[in-house]
Amino acid sequence: MINEKNSSRDWFIRLLKGAAVGIGGILPGLSGGVLAVIFGLYDEIIDFLANITKNFARNVRYFLPVGIGGVIGVVIFSAFVEKAFGQYEAMFTCLFIGFVVGTFPSLWKSAGKQGRSAADMSILVVSAVGLFLLMVIGGQSLTQLAPGFLTWMFSGALIGLGVIVPGMSPSNFLIYFGLYEKMSAGISAFDFSVIIPLALGGILCVLLLAKLASWLFDRFYAKMYHFILGMVIGSSLAIFPTVIFPAFSTEGLASSGLSFAMTLVFSIVMFVIGVVFSYWFSGIEQKYSK
Repeated sequence: MINEKNSSRDWFIRLLKGAAVGIGGILPGLSGGVLAVIFGLYDEIIDFLANITKNFARNVRYFLPVGIGGVIGVVIFSAFVEKAFGQYEAMFTCLFIGFVVGTFPSLWKSAGKQGRSAADMSILVVSAVGLFLLMVIGGQSLTQLAPGFLTWMFSGALIGLGVIVPGMSPSNFLIYFGLYEKMSAGISAFDFSVIIPLALGGILCVLLLAKLASWLFDRFYAKMYHFILGMVIGSSLAIFPTVIFPAFSTEGLASSGLSFAMTLVFSIVMFVIGVVFSYWFSGIEQKYSK
């Protein structure tokens, strides 16, 4: 049962959470599911989608600001990608890495709520190493797919999978397939030939897999959460060799128009801002959430 709050401040907090989850859904290297876990939304979302007719009106009212925020986050960030993210990709990625680092203690606490066994820790290590290797090795290959209705449905399903499987970064796969920039451009231009199949693919994927995810968490809570924690660690570490380090190469520095020292300073500043913001947001979360 979701503990519903009626204050405008809580509504606005859920709006901000939804915007962050939406951005995480299309930000390379991150996962909307990871941010949903960090914000304490994941369990509630999965429970709602797995039992969609249970307390339907109450759940819709609760998740309405989350959904609005998600749409706002996706649309705004898609426009932002075209204008700034490509040139300053490493620095803005450092912002989100800092955000994840700052909220890592709460995620660790959630994972150990029902205790930790040797098997749980093994799952954490294997999932972290496995995803790290997959993203690093996969980042070296690129398969181009022609845009079209089915291709965008497939892309939407990947994004939906990123919500159901925290730690999976669908944007990385979209980059591998040569679809990421085209998707961002279509969303920011409100091209419904892109938006509609994306939405259909995402909704179908989430609805079909939510009940399975709910069943797994009910029966294997500690193992599932340690798996998620490993995915968070692996995907975060993989961002460094695939996104951040290339920005310090000769080509990367030429693209950004910044020196090595300025790129390093800006990256560190963005990382610190992300950590500080996440701690602040975590304090609000603890104060106004049960």
